[in-house]
Amino acid sequence: MAELTSLDQLKDAVIAAPVAEAAAPTREPKRDSLGRSYATGKRKDAVARVWIKPGSGKVTVNGKEIEVYFARPVLRMVIGQAFTVAGVEGQFDVMATVKGGGLSGQAGAVKHGISQALQLFEPSLRPALKAAGFLTRDSRVVERKKYGKRKARRSFQFSKR
Repeated sequence: MAELTSLDQLKDAVIAAPVAEAAAPTREPKRDSLGRSYATGKRKDAVARVWIKPGSGKVTVNGKEIEVYFARPVLRMVIGQAFTVAGVEGQFDVMATVKGGGLSGQAGAVKHGISQALQLFEPSLRPALKAAGFLTRDSRVVERKKYGKRKARRSFQFSKR
């Protein structure tokens, strides 16, 4: 009976060991000498370099105000989602440079970059951003055109006669 107790104790120790190690590691904020956090966001073919710092909520993309660069309200809403989910609207200034893709992809890239930078600036915001799926890069890209096809999958029009 004594052996069973020691085996049970051993089993409990083996099961409890990974649980203790799996506790969330404490993350340190990553900021540069100017108090900014930097992250890269990507979506489709667009790549955004994003710097955030505490401020009044001013967002600049490629040297232009967000209202000028992203004229469609939907695109501005996409960018603001990261702040809304984290609960920090109007608390950070954003400076972003974006290259590649179209406006929709660029807006998604800026959102991804802002989310990454927010969790680097303040690690306590990570669970909310991760639960919303903003820290994961959306890997969907345009499918390449195949030979013998009009587009990626569309065939040429068939003519029986």
